[in-house]
Amino acid sequence: MELWINQFLSLLALPQYGLSTLFVVCFISATLLPLGSEPALFGLLKLNPDLFWPAILVATAGNTLGGVVTWAMGFESHRVVDKYRHSNTHLKALDWLERLGPKACLLSWLPIVGDPLCGVAGWLKLAFWPCVLYMMVGKFLRYVTMTVSLLWLFPAAA
Repeated sequence: MELWINQFLSLLALPQYGLSTLFVVCFISATLLPLGSEPALFGLLKLNPDLFWPAILVATAGNTLGGVVTWAMGFESHRVVDKYRHSNTHLKALDWLERLGPKACLLSWLPIVGDPLCGVAGWLKLAFWPCVLYMMVGKFLRYVTMTVSLLWLFPAAA
């Protein structure tokens, strides 16, 4: 397995594949797998500063589509009985999400809770396209903010 992972990472090595690698990393990081996409975006932009907006848009697209997959997983898992279904915390969280509706997906950019939030939105059968729109807006704003901040903190060497 380790050999396969190393070969896969070598295939997607930056900057040879650049934007396609960024898309894959951002897609995977928006699922429930623990992977951060900001270092890939930052690394690509340090190597290719002229790709700022294309990279932001590719990262947003990949991360949004990963959020859509997580939403679909939540939608399909609705049939599975959750052992905490009637706990106080669970009921409060569901009430909050149902009141907020698809707008809750604006928070999909948050670490730890953002990706599962997309799954819960699907599980609650919140409207698909509004959820996708709010996911995309939240993720786009995160990438712009994080990237501009990192590029400001770590300027290019002269």
